[in-house]
Amino acid sequence: MPENKLFPPEGLWAMPEFSLRFLKEAQETAAVLEAIPLRCDTHQTLHFSLNGIPAQMPREKAIAPWISGSNKPLSLITKVGKPTCFTVESIHSDEKGAPLICLNRRIVQENAMDWFLEHLQPGMVLTCCVTHLESFGAFLDIGCGVIAMLPIEHISVARISHPKDRFYAGEKILAAVLSVDRKKRRITMTHRELLGTWMENASYFRPGETVRGIVRSVQSYGSFVELTPNLSGLTDVHDQINPGDSVSVFIKSMDPSRMKIKLQLIERLTVPLKPEPPQYRVTDGILSHWVYSPAGCSKVVETIFTETCP
Repeated sequence: MPENKLFPPEGLWAMPEFSLRFLKEAQETAAVLEAIPLRCDTHQTLHFSLNGIPAQMPREKAIAPWISGSNKPLSLITKVGKPTCFTVESIHSDEKGAPLICLNRRIVQENAMDWFLEHLQPGMVLTCCVTHLESFGAFLDIGCGVIAMLPIEHISVARISHPKDRFYAGEKILAAVLSVDRKKRRITMTHRELLGTWMENASYFRPGETVRGIVRSVQSYGSFVELTPNLSGLTDVHDQINPGDSVSVFIKSMDPSRMKIKLQLIERLTVPLKPEPPQYRVTDGILSHWVYSPAGCSKVVETIFTETCP
């Protein structure tokens, strides 16, 4: 089981059947709950309906800038309509005697971050949720809205031009901790080590087969075609294809000693390939050393997970 099971990402908590009695018990035990805010008012307060029971989350209880990295209104209003974790801070009654619940997300995030900074170590596999994508990488919720960075070069061995080629916002993925900078409170993740080695990916293919792929790079000497996220081959020169094109290719040869796959382009496909969910070879535990290259290969591609920042 992934190592952040105590603090899963928002959207992965079970939503209970809310009742006033249940909420009072949750307040006493400081249980972490989750629900979806319905609106954000002009005072930057999030409003919830917990099975018909109104609840509010004031701005100061919703955002921890030192965790989220932002204190702007956008960081709050983007929570509307999305799963949001919290504890029940207080239960009051309004002037008509109806219950009014005050929720606190900030304390949950602070507790999660404190636990991560104390317990996470490089190589730990975590369940994550993609929050948004930029050209340089993917932002991941690793637990209770605590955000970690997944740089684009650590997404897969096959190079991509943008993380959207691999992920979409809201997608649940696995990733491993690459580094933890406890002083700066910064966690960096990696993904490619969970997708298998060259040999593991190459085992899906045989010379003489014709398969589909995605063009990732066009060079003067040929084009690199992704067969799986962690495996690419080189085609002959062709001037009618561009990065992102879906193509069919004939596998001419496979050379593990040089990690080379020679392909012959058959044709450009009119129906584009859609990114498939990641096929993980590693799903839990703690990695210490990962070697992508086959044994005896002249080029070594590896990751050594070591503690770097106290």
